[in-house]
Amino acid sequence: MSSRTATDDDPFRTDPLDRSAVAAVGLITLFTVALATAQLTAAKVLALPLPFALPVVGPEITLPGAALAYALTFLASDCYAELYGRRATQVVVNVAFLANFLVLGLVWSTLAAPGIDPEVSAAFQTALGPATNVVAGSLLAYVVSQNWDVFVFHAIRDRTGERLLWLRNIASTATSQALDTAIFVGVAFYAAPLLLGGDPLNPSILLALALGQYLLKLAIAVLDTPVVYLIVGAVRN
Repeated sequence: MSSRTATDDDPFRTDPLDRSAVAAVGLITLFTVALATAQLTAAKVLALPLPFALPVVGPEITLPGAALAYALTFLASDCYAELYGRRATQVVVNVAFLANFLVLGLVWSTLAAPGIDPEVSAAFQTALGPATNVVAGSLLAYVVSQNWDVFVFHAIRDRTGERLLWLRNIASTATSQALDTAIFVGVAFYAAPLLLGGDPLNPSILLALALGQYLLKLAIAVLDTPVVYLIVGAVRN
């Protein structure tokens, strides 16, 4: 019979400020908070004006309100993948996928419960009652793109070692965000309305919507690279 106790596995047992343990908890927290926020803000569609019109996209980028929060999940997962490995990151990604259903269940149970003030209840329903097509698109896009991100990140790392962190960060996020955008826009605004009843968007509008979102996500992937270096360097040093 083992004499080990629960405290033997406590990463904070010898050093309450152990950088590796603090970073692991912090990155998982950032990932899950950003993911939950993305679920709650996906229903609002933003229109960001551009200083000049782009071909196909036009004078503004149209994207869901979840775009920034969702981009933070890729920052967190890439840092976690670099520091703690592929298997650990896949666990975080897939457990968080299941947690999506908990978030949705809690939100829907609150919306279904009777409220004292009808106006407040109606406002909650409008703000937090995402359409089925948006939920289906976001969940499918998440589970495919996040697992792809981990796969590409470590496929590059297996060939480069600890060198070229910028390459695996940008390449993994750029390709996974392309998958995420294509799946989300295709399912939420075309396939789901077609199958569940509704009006699918015109293909030209779908293309502009997808391209605008992807350009912004790609810019975030490039801009967050110094942050990834900062976090990884702080933990390793």
